[in-house]
Amino acid sequence: MTYSSEELLPGTQRALLHRIASAQVEGRTPSLVAAVQRQGRIVWNGSRSCVDGHAPDSDTQFRIGSLTKIFTAVLVLRLRDEGLLDLDDPLEKHLPGTGVGGVTVLQLLGHSAGLSAESPAPWWERTPGSLRPELADVLGEQTRMHPPGRRHHYSNPGYSVLGALVEAVRGASWAEVLQREILEPLGMRRTSSQPQEPHAGGWAVHPWADVLLPEPAEDLGLMAPAGQLWSTTTDLLRFAAFLVEGDDRVLGAASVEEMRAPSVPSGPGEGAYGLGLQVVEQKGRTLLGHTGSLPGFLATLWFSIEDDVAAVVLTNATSGPFVATVAADLVEIVAEAEPRIPEPWRPLPEADPGLLALTGLWFWGTRPNVLRLTADRGLELGPLRGDGRGARFVAQLDGTWTGLDGYYAGETLRVVRDVDGSVSHLDLGSFVFTREPYDPASAVPGGVDAEGWRGLGA
Repeated sequence: MTYSSEELLPGTQRALLHRIASAQVEGRTPSLVAAVQRQGRIVWNGSRSCVDGHAPDSDTQFRIGSLTKIFTAVLVLRLRDEGLLDLDDPLEKHLPGTGVGGVTVLQLLGHSAGLSAESPAPWWERTPGSLRPELADVLGEQTRMHPPGRRHHYSNPGYSVLGALVEAVRGASWAEVLQREILEPLGMRRTSSQPQEPHAGGWAVHPWADVLLPEPAEDLGLMAPAGQLWSTTTDLLRFAAFLVEGDDRVLGAASVEEMRAPSVPSGPGEGAYGLGLQVVEQKGRTLLGHTGSLPGFLATLWFSIEDDVAAVVLTNATSGPFVATVAADLVEIVAEAEPRIPEPWRPLPEADPGLLALTGLWFWGTRPNVLRLTADRGLELGPLRGDGRGARFVAQLDGTWTGLDGYYAGETLRVVRDVDGSVSHLDLGSFVFTREPYDPASAVPGGVDAEGWRGLGA
């Protein structure tokens, strides 16, 4: 029996519509547009508006604020993947003279560089970027709020600096590089630095009365890499699919997976932050993406790897609807009402007797672990029962395996053989795994008592 992901059930569609309709009313926003993607395909679009017959659609641009930071992070990682910089490089190596050159590229990407949250007055989101023509105007005099690398402290100027880094290495403007290296390859034709019709206008809604005030839409200048972009639900879900699978024309799967890993511990209630991506836990579900706001606009993109569901919510109000919660709820509605249908189990294309012989029980001291064979000569090690250290391993050309995740990420797994070629034990980062607990026939560090196992009365 096959399964089509092209259409949601009527009950699911109604639940989604009800959620955004409630959000538009409760948040008192002029308009709201949302969309959901499942298994890489857009399966639902919805919108609400205060003007009959003028609801936005999937082609209507809204300003997306800090979702722009994901794009900037992708551009920086492209530079790393091309060997033009290293994430541990100090900024000074590639962009001298900023006054914050000792912080690393990695720290800037993960908001752990300790830089200030905002640029100096006047309020940068509501004033033209021409007021801040130099990086010194963006960073201000008090550039450091915290010691670099110690904690997560969200910094808009930090991403302005990353945009300048891209420009310095590429020799072209951030907007030009973005267009050439991300938007065009991914077919994101409705994402731009400046608004393009049709687009929503930004509004402020009075907190105590149902009246409106138009918000300015300024060109942010050097702050653009932190929040300039305009986009649509269709383009953002196309971008979400890229952030799940990768695209070798832009950034490979391994690098987008790296973006999703938390880069530094965050404070209570802050969630985690990867490289340009927020990582939040919502009702037992891990959501990745970003929130965004600029005067007149709110935006959120969330995607769940486990459920293979993504949702985007865009609205044209300075405050009101909690779009981060709404987008999370849209993911939850689809994931709970129509859970992902697993791919059929299939055997490996071939059986390697040597690898099969390695599978099964292995003991670290007295702790039983199971080694399993995975695709592409990979291995997976984990505890037989309960929680504990484990990891997936990828095969290397020299006959070893390298840990991909968990406690053993980056560690080397080796098969140690006796002189006759038989397997003696596994060496994992100096830990010895034996077929029997403290096997006296294996090279157990410290040796094994010659009298062996014994009872209490021995």
